Amino acid sequence: LASLMTYKCATVDVPFGGGKGGLCIDTSKYNDAQLEAITRRFTAELIKKRAIGPGLDVPAPDYGTGAREMAWMRDTYEAFNPEDLHGAGVVTGKPVEQGGINGRESATGLGVYFGVRECLNNVADMQRIGLKPGVEGKTCIIQGFGNVGYF
Repeated sequence: LASLMTYKCATVDVPFGGGKGGLCIDTSKYNDAQLEAITRRFTAELIKKRAIGPGLDVPAPDYGTGAREMAWMRDTYEAFNPEDLHGAGVVTGKPVEQGGINGRESATGLGVYFGVRECLNNVADMQRIGLKPGVEGKTCIIQGFGNVGYF
């Protein structure tokens, strides 16, 4: 996943790379206050190791996390780095009220749709596999119910 994210970002000239990190915990075994403490401690450890920051490594929500956790990470980073004028850029996927972007959750699913639509509109490719161009009349299966399957 990390290498694919690097290639995807490089293709569209976005200055992010691909890195994956996280904690292996069963979130159902912790209440919200405990999850917040765990998230903030994890963020503090990343800060101490200089492994997080705007323009350095910018975490994004993934499996088991969302805007809430990104808000905790941002707040923790800014508490440790009050002089950083770009502190809000330490994570993506923040709540809109805290500098996040409307439509972020649906963006991956919409991106898949637009990519598939463009492939299906390629007349030469569709003729080669014996299908009519376009989306109309075609069905597909999406495995999973994350941001791609849901949106």
